[in-house]
Amino acid sequence: MAPTVCLSDGDDEDGPISFKRTASVKSEQEDDSEDEKPLAMRTTRLTSNASSTSRNSIKRRPGDSNTGTSSPLKKAKHSAIEREPKAADAHDNKIPLAPRLTSVKPSKTKPPAKNATKNKKKSPSSFTKDSQKGVEMKAKKTVRNSRLSKAMKVRQGSGSGKKWSTLEHNGVMFPPPYMPHGVKMLYNGQPVDLTPEQEEVATMFAVMRDTEYASKETFINNFFTDWRKILGKTHIIKKFELCDFTTIYEWHLREKENKKQMTTEEKKALRDEKGKREEKYLWAIVDGVKEKVGNFRVEPPGLFRGRGEHPKMGRLKRRIRPNDITINIGKGTPVPVCPIPGESWKEVKHDNTVTWLAFWNDPINQKDFKYVFLAASSSLKGQSDKEKYEKARKLKDHIDNIRVNYTKDFRSKDQVKKQIAVATYLVDKLALRAGNEKDEDEADTVGCCTLKVENVTCLPPNKLQFDFLGKDSIRYLNTVEVELPVYEAVKEFCAGKNKGDNVFAEIDTIKLNAHLKELMPGLTAKVFRTYNASVTLDAMLNKETEDGTLLQKISIYKRANKEVAIICNHQRAVSKSHDSQMAKLNEKIDELKVQRDGLKAELEKAKKGKRPGDDKDGSRKKKLTPEMLENKISGIEAKIEGMVITKNNTEESKTVALGTSKINYLDPRITVAWCKTHEIPINKIFSKTILEKFGWAMDVGPGFRF
Repeated sequence: MAPTVCLSDGDDEDGPISFKRTASVKSEQEDDSEDEKPLAMRTTRLTSNASSTSRNSIKRRPGDSNTGTSSPLKKAKHSAIEREPKAADAHDNKIPLAPRLTSVKPSKTKPPAKNATKNKKKSPSSFTKDSQKGVEMKAKKTVRNSRLSKAMKVRQGSGSGKKWSTLEHNGVMFPPPYMPHGVKMLYNGQPVDLTPEQEEVATMFAVMRDTEYASKETFINNFFTDWRKILGKTHIIKKFELCDFTTIYEWHLREKENKKQMTTEEKKALRDEKGKREEKYLWAIVDGVKEKVGNFRVEPPGLFRGRGEHPKMGRLKRRIRPNDITINIGKGTPVPVCPIPGESWKEVKHDNTVTWLAFWNDPINQKDFKYVFLAASSSLKGQSDKEKYEKARKLKDHIDNIRVNYTKDFRSKDQVKKQIAVATYLVDKLALRAGNEKDEDEADTVGCCTLKVENVTCLPPNKLQFDFLGKDSIRYLNTVEVELPVYEAVKEFCAGKNKGDNVFAEIDTIKLNAHLKELMPGLTAKVFRTYNASVTLDAMLNKETEDGTLLQKISIYKRANKEVAIICNHQRAVSKSHDSQMAKLNEKIDELKVQRDGLKAELEKAKKGKRPGDDKDGSRKKKLTPEMLENKISGIEAKIEGMVITKNNTEESKTVALGTSKINYLDPRITVAWCKTHEIPINKIFSKTILEKFGWAMDVGPGFRF
């Protein structure tokens, strides 16, 4: 049996199959509010540094913000968009500054420029009651077909109080124990004996030979430091440069090939066996309702990768044991049986003010926690999502007063007021994250409140150039025109300081969010991101959607989705299959053009009464009327148009992560209403997973506006 090896904490496209499902669920639940945390953690802190930033889909402590996942570092260009003014659309003046950027500093990897001009919206096609009913029935059918349909109805909100009355579940599923393979690595050219524990860590490194991490100095140094602790001071292995992991790597390749050679029946048997092991952990009973559990698997041990140039990359993620895990279960309910004989849970709680089922400390960043929640499609998660978007909608009623308030303070003599005003402006207009202080061993990422002087360049007369590593070490590179008082204030904040000094020296995230809560109950910097993302999507869809084909309308949605992703700085690495995908599309388009040109030639002959030519095999072609040929030509031209649209969308969004904003920042009711208005099947926009997550939004009417 092959050993269990976890390769990645990074992008789940590159991670092992067993981990992809867990990662995807965590990312969908990344925006859970503070009331999801254990009660004790809402009143105490593990360390004096209470504002560390979250990474790798890990839930954070109270006071922290901006959790979630993003794609690996890829520098994306922020496109400028010019729109015609439209007096009738009251939403236009709500759009954040980011889509109206006047200057953008391009980065090394430059996505294709977006069309700068947009056509003015025509009147949308009429949406009859019959067609509306048909679209709504499709959406409802999708929801009904889900195994989780009875969990779709959102429970009544309960704020930070009681979330449930009864809760039953079976705990968490641990990875299987390591099975030694016995293949010896070489040290200084000689085979070396390793214990199973030592061999497991060596294998973790060996199988990463083809990745970029295997050549990174930080990764190698951290791996070898942690491995040496397991090897012990007396072990023969002393220097990394004398280690040769080739034999283990070759064993790994043979194992992969053996799996590929398995028959369909053998693969099915393995899947069935895996399904049986997981079945008991898949479901929880909440107030008598069967709900699906999201990330019930405990991560296997592995080497930490992180994002960007993370200082802890290569560190060993130790195996999580039952005594690391706290279980949350209803009172009077049987406590889940610990699946590992002779061991027991760290603690058992009965906290019905939270919705997590279990949690443990992250093995790499001990101040962080990893949680087991119900699946994104559960009613409790649906309630949380709806409350989040309703809070963002409420900001619409306060935004004008907030902007008047911070504009007034741009010239305040009180430095704290002045810095809060400018920071609020940047959070509002550029959708920047608030930012938190970092420990020395954490990735040097920043947000608005932690901007350093070296991250901001003042370009006369009133432009600011931002260049910093944001969340998950993703580069934010953007030049934007700002109001003159903001430009002058930032210039003043930076004057006389060293490059590593904070721009906003008088404030932090806690002060900023405390001020925001005074302007609107529950308002935080994160609410601004949700608001700006949703209001931008709503405005673009309602302004730019025209009568056209289904593909043309979907293309408009993707452009709007892309614009939001750019505002939120959601980037991803170019897919390894991108070039081959584009080549196949070009090949298909060329083939269709050849067919079209051939039919056009046949049409000319048919109009002149000439007989059709011969096929490639020499047989005579079937005689077709001019009308039949014209219909065939029209059909092929429609296919070509569709493929060209698909090709352009694929190329334009190759470095932009569209899914993150769709899952976490865009009110799904905007999309559902737009689909109903323009008679677009909802499954053309939302995947099955997202449909299950947002089942509560499917009944919204076509007239909904954010």
